[in-house]
Amino acid sequence: MSNGDLPDLDAALDADTRRGESGGADRQRPAAGSSGTDPNVDVSTDLTRAPTGPLADHVLDDALTYAREREYTGWDYGDGMSSRALQALPVDSRLLNLAVQEVVKRTPVNVRPLFLVEQRRNYMGASLFAMTNLTLDRLLDEGSGLPVDETVDYRREAHRLLTWLVDNRASGHSGFGLGHQHPIQDLQGLADANEPGAVCTSIAAKALLRGSDIDEGFADVAETAADFVVEDLEYRPTEEGARITYSNNHEGEYYTINAGALAGRLFVDLYDHVDTRAYRRRARQILDHIATLQEDAGGWMYRDPPTASHLSMDTHHNGFIIEAFQRYAAATGDDRYADVCSAALSFFETLFDDDGAPHFDEDTRYPRDIHACAQGILVFTYAGDVERAGRILEWTVENLYAGGGRFYFRKGRLVTHRVTLMRWCQAWMCFAMSEYLRAVCGERPIASV
Repeated sequence: MSNGDLPDLDAALDADTRRGESGGADRQRPAAGSSGTDPNVDVSTDLTRAPTGPLADHVLDDALTYAREREYTGWDYGDGMSSRALQALPVDSRLLNLAVQEVVKRTPVNVRPLFLVEQRRNYMGASLFAMTNLTLDRLLDEGSGLPVDETVDYRREAHRLLTWLVDNRASGHSGFGLGHQHPIQDLQGLADANEPGAVCTSIAAKALLRGSDIDEGFADVAETAADFVVEDLEYRPTEEGARITYSNNHEGEYYTINAGALAGRLFVDLYDHVDTRAYRRRARQILDHIATLQEDAGGWMYRDPPTASHLSMDTHHNGFIIEAFQRYAAATGDDRYADVCSAALSFFETLFDDDGAPHFDEDTRYPRDIHACAQGILVFTYAGDVERAGRILEWTVENLYAGGGRFYFRKGRLVTHRVTLMRWCQAWMCFAMSEYLRAVCGERPIASV
């Protein structure tokens, strides 16, 4: 899509100004049932009749209990570089690092104990678990009757996870930022442990904003993430809008598109909470640029230029991008990206079989990844298509649920990767199921703060 297909940004913002600089009472929000209804909700859908509600709440209770009993700590995708066996070697080699990291990541059985890989609490995982706990606390307060453990203080669980995020924010930066607790080796270089980036920071800030009804100080911390993105991730205007850097040491002559979308989504979330027009402007500039990178098929490549990555239009990263556009529409009532979203959702539907099984990308069905399942549940729930989201959930439970609250990593054509990862599997599925249940219980999903 070309930038010329989008409404003029300055004209739209001038219209905002005419509605009033403070904006609070004047913001145009979609009314339920009107032609301007939230694009993330199909108001014609009877959400309470979704057939997989009981399945979702029982499995969610078990999955969240599994994580809580382990203090939300476990192995993670790409954590091979934290192998104590690797660290004990007297050499430091990029190729050796890559070999160990990829063997640990891709072996269909869990070899992490063999490599002495440490189990940790992941910042993104903690953010997702915090939001899941907040949702259960809210649904129980509203008398939803969910069959979950009512002896658990879900609000307290969320509070301590959010406090941990604040206490462990990366130091030496312009504002709130988080990354991964383990280093990550790629062909371009080594990303140090705890080096903050756009993806983890955006999701953590979203969690802090959701937790602001517990402590408004969480929102104050989240707002400083804007400074981190602008200063440390080098927010910069382009001819098509604006772009950012994935992290301080992670990007060269390419643009990681989903990371940019999540940075745009961060500004939308902040705008929705504090109603500062500069946040909306920055969000629109980032998303305008990303809209120009949409492929004719409706999806997005992992990077621009596409040759900068072996990934193409994979499912879960496209889900991140679609969510950012969904969130913008839900928070602003602006249909600026209606055509972008329509094409993207049509493309996203092709990434799932009729029974709910996810594809890895636009050309490849396998491996069928748990993260793609979670992202499908989220995107279609926010689009109001809970029937499709329910089919994905049913397929996931039938094919990647181990029982006892544990989800497996991937299902290959011949072999299932029977590895449970606390963030990649547990946290994403807990969060996806909790958002789905918000819809099943009749709450309007808001793509999400």
